[in-house]
Amino acid sequence: MKLAVCAGDLRSNEDLELPLASVGKLLLLAEVAMGADLSARITLLEEDFCGGSGLLPVLTAREWTVGDLAVLTASVSDNTATNALLRHVGLGRVNAAAAALGLRRTRLLDRIREPRGPEHPPTFALGTARELAGFAALLKGSEPWQVRLRGWMLANTDHGLVPALVRHDPESGWVANKTGTDDGVRADVGLMGGLPYAVLAAGPPGSDEDLVRAVRQAGLEIAALAQGGVHGGA
Repeated sequence: MKLAVCAGDLRSNEDLELPLASVGKLLLLAEVAMGADLSARITLLEEDFCGGSGLLPVLTAREWTVGDLAVLTASVSDNTATNALLRHVGLGRVNAAAAALGLRRTRLLDRIREPRGPEHPPTFALGTARELAGFAALLKGSEPWQVRLRGWMLANTDHGLVPALVRHDPESGWVANKTGTDDGVRADVGLMGGLPYAVLAAGPPGSDEDLVRAVRQAGLEIAALAQGGVHGGA
């Protein structure tokens, strides 16, 4: 198992490049928050639909605003919404925007695919804990895109990784995060009590329980830092 952590002075393997699963959607959401017309309407195409997480495959509406799709991507990690937004924005534009924010090794490789075949890129996204914690630190800012993206992350319904063992009210705003889950991958990036953090874990197929335990244990250490005092960037 490989575990990478970056939160304040808590650092381990922070420059190790690991698969991100749905945490990679943060790069897409950042570009949407910065430059997209949130009122523009997108008609879902057959190619957008994808299994795994999300609600759109079981809903009847086939036209949504960019803003609606962003909320679905952030709150329930909707794979279909992600693919529609990525088609609308473009993979190259997302990665260029991420690079401009300082994410040099953190990037998207492909759209979401369920299943992912040997003819496809090996994973959706790759990145490092150091870069992603730095990205989370940016979200403490007051620019409109930062406020917007932070708000979307506050709507995330999945607190089952880093915050899972930490006593908190999920509706209090103490955690704003995005999680990623795949076979052999668990990832969680965000703000806990204002502390920017990134925890990435990867292992062989079947190691998911060990990965979850490791990420949750890191969450307890991050919470102790968050509750211990004032903190700044990653």
